[in-house]
Amino acid sequence: MGGAGRYVVLYDADCPVCRALLVWLLRRDRAHRLEPLALQTPEAADLLADLTPAERMASWHLVEPSGKRFSGGAALAPVLSLLPGWGVPAAVLERLPWLADRGYGLVAAHRSTLSAALRATRRRGTGP
Repeated sequence: MGGAGRYVVLYDADCPVCRALLVWLLRRDRAHRLEPLALQTPEAADLLADLTPAERMASWHLVEPSGKRFSGGAALAPVLSLLPGWGVPAAVLERLPWLADRGYGLVAAHRSTLSAALRATRRRGTGP
């Protein structure tokens, strides 16, 4: 875990929205700088040892190779900056962190509804 130059993306493996967004990120990560790690693993607990289990599961997290951690909306700008073609949106979110927080909050607040929609789309064979 956390190979040289790799950024660890900690996500909820039980959340269909989280998994779909992770797939989206990994497909765009041509340099293979992102390393996915489910929040439910012992490795994630070790990496986020300063957080309570509830704090760990409250959002997704990005851990840089240096060990610096970003959580929730604050992780959007740094992760997008790693993806080819996403530098401008990353710069906007870095300058407007409230926008990233609000967007993340909206998705997190509607995770159940979005997950149900993803499952229905997959059952029809039209989803990711």
